[in-house]
Amino acid sequence: MNLSLSRNARPEIRVNPSHHQSAWASGDYAVVGNALQLVSEELCDSVNLAQDQRVLDVAAGNFHASMAAARRWCDVTATTVPSDLGRRSRQRIEAEAVGVRFVDGDPEALPFADQAFDAVVSSFGAMFALDQERAASEMVRVCRRGRMVGLANWTPRGFVGELFKVLARYTPGDGYGQASCAWGTSERLQELFGAYGNVWSTRKNAVFRARTPMDWVDKLRATYAPVIRAFGVLDAAGKRDLRASLLQLVNGFNRATDASMVVDAEYLEVVVTRR
Repeated sequence: MNLSLSRNARPEIRVNPSHHQSAWASGDYAVVGNALQLVSEELCDSVNLAQDQRVLDVAAGNFHASMAAARRWCDVTATTVPSDLGRRSRQRIEAEAVGVRFVDGDPEALPFADQAFDAVVSSFGAMFALDQERAASEMVRVCRRGRMVGLANWTPRGFVGELFKVLARYTPGDGYGQASCAWGTSERLQELFGAYGNVWSTRKNAVFRARTPMDWVDKLRATYAPVIRAFGVLDAAGKRDLRASLLQLVNGFNRATDASMVVDAEYLEVVVTRR
């Protein structure tokens, strides 16, 4: 196995705008925003970010991790694809206000020199890369030796993993969300990162809250790209069936004792210390 991480030592990488990755990671996170913000704050603490460190946020999504790092006075660069930046002008303005810089970049072909950053983070972003091995090696490549790569990844059996399974039943041949949740298993993480450093992972929960389960499902349908796409390919009967399946999923995880929704969404917090 070739463990060289030098960009010059490898074949030319096919740069892809990661349309598929973007589609699975994107969405207006009004339905889950507070939960993911807390995840990113904890992730930045776990990689022990400190003032003036150079930090890269890969597949930055709604920039929660970027802003959490910037609040720790780090020098932050965020990579995303141009289509995402266009959809998220408000979030971009907020991130720029705290000093985040933006670079168009595919997780599988990061446009940075070897060991360019003191820390690399990705909160529910890099896990959606089409080429998982390439994305993992790229994050390690741009991280300094002895420093950390920090990830937050959905688990296959948690709430979001089960959500992807429901969507796959209604969109045959589009099970990429499920495949991406392999990043939420210790076995797959060892395969991806074990050759490059020490891998530590901790199971945690993001908590999704809403006035009612139906309110959350309807907001998800209106704002989360994979759900929008699933509804878009169905006829009226299929749409009703999918909505009922999503409500059943939420009710199965809901721990609220009243009419509201409180759902624990399991994820794996991962810290890789590069050798």
